[in-house]
Amino acid sequence: MLSKILFIALFFLIALSMPVLAVERDSSGRIARSAAVKYEFKKSNPCPATGRPRGACPGYEIDHIVPLKHGGADATDNMQWLTVPEHKAKTKRE
Repeated sequence: MLSKILFIALFFLIALSMPVLAVERDSSGRIARSAAVKYEFKKSNPCPATGRPRGACPGYEIDHIVPLKHGGADATDNMQWLTVPEHKAKTKRE
């Protein structure tokens, strides 16, 4: 009985000492994203459809390889171009 109580106490001490990953959100409640990071990604990875580093990219969307909601960084090395259907399918799986 005493070992069970010690185990539970130890569990709660460990759980309370672990950091909570807080995600910054915008005024709409969505995870905040950096326009500067998106610009840098597009500059170094031009649109697959147009070959341009600026403007619209028809048929493609920027995807976070590790989703922001799962702790992925809003950084250029965590971004990739996906076609719109690929992005929708990936988002649905996540």
